[in-house]
Amino acid sequence: MTDPLLAPENTVRDIAAKLPGAARIFREADISFCCGGERSLREAAEKAGLNLTVLTTRLQDLIDAAAQEAPSETPDLITHIVRRYHDTHREELGFLIPLAHRVETVHGDHDEAPLGLTQALMALRDDLDTQMSAEESALFPAILRGEGAAQADRGQTASILGRIADVTHSLHLPLGACGSWTALYTGLRKLCDDVVAHLYLEDRILFPRPAA
Repeated sequence: MTDPLLAPENTVRDIAAKLPGAARIFREADISFCCGGERSLREAAEKAGLNLTVLTTRLQDLIDAAAQEAPSETPDLITHIVRRYHDTHREELGFLIPLAHRVETVHGDHDEAPLGLTQALMALRDDLDTQMSAEESALFPAILRGEGAAQADRGQTASILGRIADVTHSLHLPLGACGSWTALYTGLRKLCDDVVAHLYLEDRILFPRPAA
């Protein structure tokens, strides 16, 4: 059965922001989730000359794989989320924010300079830190006590990820980009993919689990 997230009328941008691995599939298919991200999945498939059913099946495979790979025990899943995503986001943003500032400063006059990226990354850092700190101090302990969890509001995070895609032209490196610019976009691709995977694990796997 196809997940409701993959309904043909849902936008490419929304799917890319919520499903880990979807951004990679869209890049490989030359489907933009930046400027063209407001197209529906059906419209994007038609524009790219792809069969909608085949594209949807590839995306559904990602959902099935994510469910199979998640630790089955809730304490193990929470530990995995904190170590693999919370700690990693904090470390990588600490590296990427000054790197983004350097690229904007040095290459600000370039037509494809990611102007506004530093500000977007700082907003992402603050947004994630607020969510992660609340989870670590209150929400995760409550889940482990068997109290369950309410669905989180991820609208702000998705909006910031969209801003990052916009200002970086979907992480497209210009011809002849320097080493710093290349390292920045390599790190950003991993960060953005990780954020989507992190929130998916929480929203679609951890939080819906019944209280112990």
